[in-house]
Amino acid sequence: EVQLVESGGGLVQPGGSLRLSCAASGFTFGSSGMSWVRRAPGKGLEWVSTISARGDFTTYGASVKGRFTVSRDNAKNELYLQMNSLKPEDTAVYYCQYGTATGQGTQVTVSS
Repeated sequence: EVQLVESGGGLVQPGGSLRLSCAASGFTFGSSGMSWVRRAPGKGLEWVSTISARGDFTTYGASVKGRFTVSRDNAKNELYLQMNSLKPEDTAVYYCQYGTATGQGTQVTVSS
């Protein structure tokens, strides 16, 4: 059974940083591309970033490019999202995604 557990969210001021983590189990993590997606209040699911299985290829949505960095540790079966220069419009529930599966998400709120 695929299990994804996100953590690291919280309340941060504009311009601040957070690092999200996702612990994965139930599949061959090191052979799988992974993504981060988010859902802002009242909006649909938005793709944020994808990383290849070995971590040698990353891609980002236009709204986060240059501010967010995705990475992974295949030895620990963990996925990360470093978020810098956060803006109020980054407020959302963030999910890690494997195929169509996501975890329960972690809330990120950017507000002064």
